[in-house]
Amino acid sequence: MTPYIANARAWQESWDRQQEAYLPDREHRLAAMLDAVDATAAGAPRILDLAGGTGSITLRALQRFPRADVTLLDLDPVLLAIAEASLHGRARIVTADLRRPDWAATLPARGFDAVLTATALHWLPAERLGRLYREIHRLLDDGGIFVNADHMPDDALPGLTARITARADRDRDARYAAGVVLSWRDWWDRVDTDPALGPLAALRREVYPAGHTAEWLPPISWHLDALRAAGFTEVGTIWRGGADAAVAAVR
Repeated sequence: MTPYIANARAWQESWDRQQEAYLPDREHRLAAMLDAVDATAAGAPRILDLAGGTGSITLRALQRFPRADVTLLDLDPVLLAIAEASLHGRARIVTADLRRPDWAATLPARGFDAVLTATALHWLPAERLGRLYREIHRLLDDGGIFVNADHMPDDALPGLTARITARADRDRDARYAAGVVLSWRDWWDRVDTDPALGPLAALRREVYPAGHTAEWLPPISWHLDALRAAGFTEVGTIWRGGADAAVAAVR
């Protein structure tokens, strides 16, 4: 049973601010994802929030589409606890490991109008991510869309991308130094001391005994090619901000 989290809203806001330190245009990419759903699905879309964490996408999807049928899937016990406390039963919560090929068996249903994910799949190695794209294709209804927003540098701008990334790193480090926002490590240190989340943080270390695997950040062309190979009929970019992008694929 998920522990009672009295300050779920504060944890949700804290997570958003910590993420925005890495992604200052985070809301823009999430809005672009939901715009794509709005353009392709009816007023009550069936959405899978893949590697949904604390529910950032789900919360915004339910605000945009109050009648949406949303399933949030993740493995992290801390983030899932915050999501469950924040959503108050407005979405299905599923625990599953995307590293395993049988992860989709945990879903209560198939036939989604949209599968959405942001800043998550870079933890998977190339071979596994390519297979995951094919597995996602099978979960969608005809005409359904998949959108992945992540760090996807433009192949044609390697030098400029490096300078943009270095500038963003300097700005983020300055904000950390001034105490404007928590760093990733600082955020998790606070989780460890929370009465409800601390025990789940210990469980999280069992789930990820070596931490996350190394990030794999291929250029956008790799994602577009992999999505075409997975069987999607239309593949392209719906948003870009610096070295980040959101790719969309239509089944």
